[in-house]
Amino acid sequence: MKLRQTNIEKLASQEFDVCIVGGGINGAVSAAALSARGVRVALVDRLDFAGETSQQSSNLAWGGIKYMETFEFGLVRSLCLARNRLIRSYPSTVQEIGFFMTHPRRFRWPRWMVWLGTWLYWFIGGCFTKRPRLLSRREIEEEEPIIDVADASGGIEYADAYLHDNDARFVFNFVRSALSNGCVAANYLEVVGGARVGDAWRLTLRDVLDGREFSLSARGLVNACGPFADELNARLSVTTLHRHALSKGVHLIVRRLTSSRRVLTFFADDGRLFFVIPMGPRTCIGTTDTRVEAAHVGVTDEDRRFVLENINKRLRLSAPLTEHDVIAERCGVRPLAVKAGAGVEQKKDWMQLSRRHAIEVSGHVVSIFGGKLTDCLNVGEEVSEHIRGLGIAIPYPHRRWFGEPPLETRDEFFHQAKLMNLDALTSPTSSEPLSTRLWRRYGAQAIGLLENIRQDPEAASLLIEHAEYIRCEVEQAARREMITKLEDFLRRRSKIALVVSREQLKKAAGLHEACEILFGDQAAAKYAEYFATH
Repeated sequence: MKLRQTNIEKLASQEFDVCIVGGGINGAVSAAALSARGVRVALVDRLDFAGETSQQSSNLAWGGIKYMETFEFGLVRSLCLARNRLIRSYPSTVQEIGFFMTHPRRFRWPRWMVWLGTWLYWFIGGCFTKRPRLLSRREIEEEEPIIDVADASGGIEYADAYLHDNDARFVFNFVRSALSNGCVAANYLEVVGGARVGDAWRLTLRDVLDGREFSLSARGLVNACGPFADELNARLSVTTLHRHALSKGVHLIVRRLTSSRRVLTFFADDGRLFFVIPMGPRTCIGTTDTRVEAAHVGVTDEDRRFVLENINKRLRLSAPLTEHDVIAERCGVRPLAVKAGAGVEQKKDWMQLSRRHAIEVSGHVVSIFGGKLTDCLNVGEEVSEHIRGLGIAIPYPHRRWFGEPPLETRDEFFHQAKLMNLDALTSPTSSEPLSTRLWRRYGAQAIGLLENIRQDPEAASLLIEHAEYIRCEVEQAARREMITKLEDFLRRRSKIALVVSREQLKKAAGLHEACEILFGDQAAAKYAEYFATH
């Protein structure tokens, strides 16, 4: 809370080279790239960072195998190379994983053709991942007995990547990197107006929490509002060639269905890919693809039925999954970039729209349309070039702005962790060793957590069953992660709200302690606010 207030004061009193509006993945990487290279950057979001689309993904960093069917080989190549760079740059977070695809009888493409398609996909991706495998029905039953092969002709296994932890956490780490490089960022600040005055934008910002307004000055503006980008451009009277079409995606989180570390892949009843994705102690299933007109969406009974019916048809379960088995839900919109005036009325056209991003400059505003998490590093680089094109100097244009700390730092962390026998403090309910988890989430900052645990071993105690969050992590979050509401911590800095049900959370004594650490004398109010709205 103190960090946020300090930054709001800086936003109101300083002048900036660039103001980035929107703290999802596109805004976060833009802030990280520009601030690391010496640009004076402000970053604001009317909700929390990653508070919309970027917290509702499938947690996959994949090359877009589905675009093979529409012959978008250039896009597939670009996304595969972006995926490869993420895997190399974030080996603790973005990890290769097998996609175990079941091929149904009477599918629109024969199994041999799909198999050849996965080989072409592997080749287009630079032969970077494990080679595809052709699977018989018997092999599927032996390796994944949970899959119902009654209507299957066999299967294929190919490789892509996924986020081991949480999409929103991945996004926030870019924000945190930007903060460490001098970016001034604050959440829950809305742009309510603005105009170009001389050689700078004068924006009017409103604090969503208390209603106060103030002005911010920046030479350049980046519109990274995702599905709300069109709305901001209209408010600022900025005209662009692109706009967004919106697709709603829904995932349901249930108990862990299989212990294997694979993504089980099916073709849903509507013909699109449908996943069973590992999520620590839980399983994520989905997704849907429904065209919508508004960016604010929710899960409907029809959405739940679609996901549950599709999964029950395709898995051998002791009892069918029902709504009572749902621990949490994810629901968001995919912003799809289309040319203004282009019609996307037919279902065929709609289903074939890709996640390709487009960046457009108009009136000293750099607007980002579309995109997906896989392509985020390219977005950061491209925005930097467009900012340079606006005449804004980039003092250190070649400075690296992404990736995990050097191997020497990693080795030192794990050496110290081994000396203090850190992994012996791992909770029995945790899905991985404590040292691995701390390094992935915090990188070099995890070394400070080791010192906290040395001083007080209770700092390594688990606060909430299945949450995989220890006490010293919460203390660090209170200092460094601009947690303004309890939801920010439970849903975005962590994935606690995704893997622990609301009922379990309410009973957890450790949550009261977490609130006291995060909010001090406001703990009771923040706790009550969360359960009144969730």
